Amino acid sequence: MSAVAAPAPSTTRRPRRWRTLRRFVRHPGAFAAAVVLATIVILAIVAPWIVPYDWNETDLGARLGAPNAEFWFGTDLHGRDVFSRVVYGARYSISIGLATVTLSLLAGSFIGIVIGYAGGRIDEWGSRFIDVMLGFPQIVMAILVVSILGVGLVNVVLAVAIAGVPRFARVVRGAVLVVKEQPFIEAARALGAGDLRIMLRHLLPNAVPTLVVLGTLDLGNAILTTATLSFLGLGAQPPTPEWGAMLNSGREYMRYAPWTMMFPGFALFLVVMAVNLLGDRLSQVLDPRSVDRK
Repeated sequence: MSAVAAPAPSTTRRPRRWRTLRRFVRHPGAFAAAVVLATIVILAIVAPWIVPYDWNETDLGARLGAPNAEFWFGTDLHGRDVFSRVVYGARYSISIGLATVTLSLLAGSFIGIVIGYAGGRIDEWGSRFIDVMLGFPQIVMAILVVSILGVGLVNVVLAVAIAGVPRFARVVRGAVLVVKEQPFIEAARALGAGDLRIMLRHLLPNAVPTLVVLGTLDLGNAILTTATLSFLGLGAQPPTPEWGAMLNSGREYMRYAPWTMMFPGFALFLVVMAVNLLGDRLSQVLDPRSVDRK
C-alpha cells in the first residue's frame, strides 16, 4: 500500500502573528524596552503592597534626607518617601498618557475618516483646519487649551488630547483617501452598504496598523507633555505624586537634595525612552516597505 501523504500545514494567522512577535522581540533594544516598561507597569499595579510608606505620609524629622537603607530614594521637603512617591507616580503618569492618546486617537480617527470619505469642500476645509492646528507645537497648543479650561489634571488630559488630534486625523484621512478608491469599496456600495458601514467595516480597519504605531509613538510624547505641564504648575497639583509635579516641587532644592528631582526624572526618562523604542520597532515590523523586518 502506498503511504498517504501528510496534509500540508495550513497557513493561518497564528503563525504569521508568532513570526511578527519573534521579529519584534528579537531586536535587543525593543526587548530591553519591553522588559523595562513591563517592570514599571507591574510596580505601578502592585504599588500598595510593595511601597514601604504611604505616598503622602510626612515625617518632618526626616525632611530632605539623603538615600539610605530606610528611605531608598531619600525624602522630600515634607519628609515623604521619594521611592513610594515615584512608584505611585507611575500610576498617574502612565494612566494619563494612555488616556490622552486614547482620546486623541478616537477623536482624530473620527475626524479623519469623515473628511476623507466625504471629500469635496468638507475635505478641503477640514484639511486646512488640520494644517493650521499642526502649525502650533503641541506644548503651545496644550498650554493654550489649559489657559481656557483652567489648571488641573483632568484639564491637562483634555488639553494634550486636543493638541494630539490633528496628527491622528491627518494619518487616518490619508489612509482613507487611498482605500476608498479600491474596487472592494465600490463592490460594498453596490451591495447596498451604507456610508457608516463602509467607514467602520472597510475603511477604518485598513488604518488600524498605522494608528497602533502612531499611538505607541505618541504615548511617550503625551507622557512627557503632561509632565511638562505639571512641572510648569498647570497640571497635577501638590501633593499628587505625578512625576512632573515632583520635579516642580523639588527644583528649589536641586543643589541641596538632588534626589528629589533625580529619581522622578530618571523614571520619566526610562518610560519615555522605552515607549519610543517600542514604537520605533513596531513601525519597522508592521511596515511592509521597511528593510529592517528581520
